[in-house]
Amino acid sequence: MTTTEHGTDAYAAERDTTEGRVYTVTGGDWDELVSSVDPVNEERLIINLGPQHPSTHGVLRLVCELEGETVRSVRPIVGYLHTGIEKNMEYRTWVQGTTFVTRADYLAPIFNETAYCLAVEKLLGIRVPRRADVIRVIMMELNRISSHLVALATTGMELGALSMMIYGFRDREKILDIFEAVCGLRMNMAYVRPGGVAQDLPVDGVRMIREFVDYMPKGLDDYEGLLTGNVIWQERTQGVGYLDVSGCLALGVTGPVLRSAGLPWDLRKTDPYCGYEEYDFEVATHNGADAWARYVVRLEEIRQSLRIIEQGLEKLEPGPVMVEDKKIAWPAQLALGADGSGNSLNHIRHIMSQSMEALIHHFKLVTEGFRVPAGQVYTAIEAPRGELGVHAVSDGGTRPFRVHLREPSFVNLQSIPALAEGGLLADVIAGGASLDPVMGGCDR
Repeated sequence: MTTTEHGTDAYAAERDTTEGRVYTVTGGDWDELVSSVDPVNEERLIINLGPQHPSTHGVLRLVCELEGETVRSVRPIVGYLHTGIEKNMEYRTWVQGTTFVTRADYLAPIFNETAYCLAVEKLLGIRVPRRADVIRVIMMELNRISSHLVALATTGMELGALSMMIYGFRDREKILDIFEAVCGLRMNMAYVRPGGVAQDLPVDGVRMIREFVDYMPKGLDDYEGLLTGNVIWQERTQGVGYLDVSGCLALGVTGPVLRSAGLPWDLRKTDPYCGYEEYDFEVATHNGADAWARYVVRLEEIRQSLRIIEQGLEKLEPGPVMVEDKKIAWPAQLALGADGSGNSLNHIRHIMSQSMEALIHHFKLVTEGFRVPAGQVYTAIEAPRGELGVHAVSDGGTRPFRVHLREPSFVNLQSIPALAEGGLLADVIAGGASLDPVMGGCDR
């Protein structure tokens, strides 16, 4: 490693600012790596796959050392989509934090929101109403299906099955329509709030969800008819990107990748939250430990999510969707206006002209936020890509002292060298896609 004249690592230069010491980290030893290769005599080649590439699931950079078509080494380089979500949350109230975490893994916003809110509720020592828990489960499982549909669609596109891309996004639109009907937004909804959810299901919400549950099994049959018996799909995925249980555990890999290696580890079963212990479903597993097994596991997980959603609809009972404590419940008694956005006229009339106490509470909650007792907690849920954990620290104020996400995409990506080295360059695409990384979560 080279050093500067001050003795500092050249690839992590530092400078002092009013906010503390700042380090500048670059791509590392790229120049040294390239200069060490003689592609004419050694038959080795160093290439960049990404960071702007349609098959890297976002701005992910893979530095690949090739010998012919064989991959000798892969170096994943992340950080190109860094948004500072975790740091920004330190300057916002606890409720406003929901609008930040929902943008991390943008394909699984409901999971980000729920994991974060569970951490805040644990610090507050509160339990949300039962109806809010059931709605959270229904929304999470819908979100799990929509996320897996993107995984199937994009993997199909990258391996040449373009019809799968069309089918996957076609069916995902139906779920996004439900999200829009429930909370007004299709992505990054900030729907799950500390203490419950922002608002109840709309009148047509249950009907739309039931229609989707009835429709989706036919869609899964279409996918299987297109891919499962397809010889080309089998050859591109079977035996490709192999990573067994011991490899997964050594690298901290969770989610469908771990379950495709045969270990039925699912936090909905092993450490239930939001009442998952009341639902009857199976943990999808496979023993192939390859890209094919991950495809099969995700298909089965969609079927199991449909089972959970059906049970959730049966568990819906009338009741509040936010805690009763008015010093925590924000937005208080929010209802959409007739135009589909903003507060209802009844709510505005109440806080502006009928109740001084309601106006004061509303003003304090919006401008200052509620205080959270000092302490630290860790909560974890089963997101579409694996264990999504939230480590939240409070100093007793109205803003988080620190929030850090244990993001499955970030952890799972370190397995790419184990999946790809020794295989063909084309299999780097298949193996990487089978991990289903989302760089928004990785680089949050």
